[in-house]
Amino acid sequence: MRRRDFIKVVAGSASIWPFAARAQQSTIPTIGVLQIGTPTSYDLSGFRQGLKEAGYVEGQNLRIEYRFANDDPARLPELAADLVGRKVNVIAAVASALAARAAKDATNTIPIVFGHGIEPIKQGLVASLNRPGGNVTGVLSLQRTEVRG
Repeated sequence: MRRRDFIKVVAGSASIWPFAARAQQSTIPTIGVLQIGTPTSYDLSGFRQGLKEAGYVEGQNLRIEYRFANDDPARLPELAADLVGRKVNVIAAVASALAARAAKDATNTIPIVFGHGIEPIKQGLVASLNRPGGNVTGVLSLQRTEVRG
């Protein structure tokens, strides 16, 4: 499967825009998931299922690095920088304009998909929807589960 197909899966069923190719790729693709919430804030099972349907299974031929800010937005830049340092192939900024901004501020080369519901032009993430420019490349759609103890 081509790298572009991999990014499309990460972006869900939404459109994905062209992006600059990365100079280095690991043998196993790695997705960095950056989330402002907690591990239970969003149900990622549909995300994993979409990857599986495209031939990617976490722990077999795909690695996912999860970073959760535990509802502390001040942690997002550090977590985004950690994902960049690990040379992930794509960053999925889950359902938060703050997570998407932290990812964008941390890298201008790693493709970034952002959560559905973010106003990417207003947030300064993309120049336009038709021609976003830069490395912010698409929309990721997940459902919030609101699991509270």
